[in-house]
Amino acid sequence: MSQVIQSRRLRAVDLAKRKAAGRKIVALTAYHAHTAGIVDSFCDFILVGDSLGMVMHGMESTIPVTLEMMILQAQAVIRGTTKALVVVDMPFGSYEASREQAFLSASRILKETGAGAIKMEGGAHFADTVAFLVQRGVPVMGHIGLTPQAVNVMGGFKVQGRAPDDERRLMEDARAISEAGAFAIVLEGIVEPVARAIARSPQVTAATIGIGASSVCDGQILVLEDMLGLSERTPKFVRQFGSLRAHIEGAVQAYAEEVRAGTFPAIEQTYD
Repeated sequence: MSQVIQSRRLRAVDLAKRKAAGRKIVALTAYHAHTAGIVDSFCDFILVGDSLGMVMHGMESTIPVTLEMMILQAQAVIRGTTKALVVVDMPFGSYEASREQAFLSASRILKETGAGAIKMEGGAHFADTVAFLVQRGVPVMGHIGLTPQAVNVMGGFKVQGRAPDDERRLMEDARAISEAGAFAIVLEGIVEPVARAIARSPQVTAATIGIGASSVCDGQILVLEDMLGLSERTPKFVRQFGSLRAHIEGAVQAYAEEVRAGTFPAIEQTYD
């Protein structure tokens, strides 16, 4: 009898192996079972990002997103996928107060969703929290540079790395998070030379995932709706690989016209 080899979902350690082998890591966001199921075959990891607040709910920022919202959408993504590692954002207010608060939130996400890792924003000042989580069995993805949860402090969604001291600060953030045990770090909205220096630094052993950073990063991530052409406005770093908004508008227009003309449903769409 031939042996049946059971495939398993990718884990955090698999991303580290891809970095070591020089294989680029592919990632996208997803919030629904059906879209997650489509990208699952092509992505190494899927991020259930707190960007769902803006993409799904029309919020102006990610600040209002709750832990319950993240858990609900992560459950949907897990149900729609079998291959990719699923990483879930820790929303604003769910980890900043203490290491213990962070562990309670992270453990709840992992237990209630079946996800394989969490992501949290912040630099060197959160390294102790990262280490605390990793030591207790929580795989952590870091996130530095343009951190959307800090938009009120930053004064908007501003590119990082242009000020004289930014390169040293961002390099220290990456090094500290990596040494604390993060398996990967998202570099968002960082000028290319600085992002390249971080990605190539031997002190940063975690896989670097770029979004508006550098092609030198170990992998790249985009918001799915942005790259599909569904979003009305997108940042400079987005390349639209599709134009779904125009296709959807055309389909909805055709449907509306046929309903009003009485040509839908036709006999083929009715029962005897």
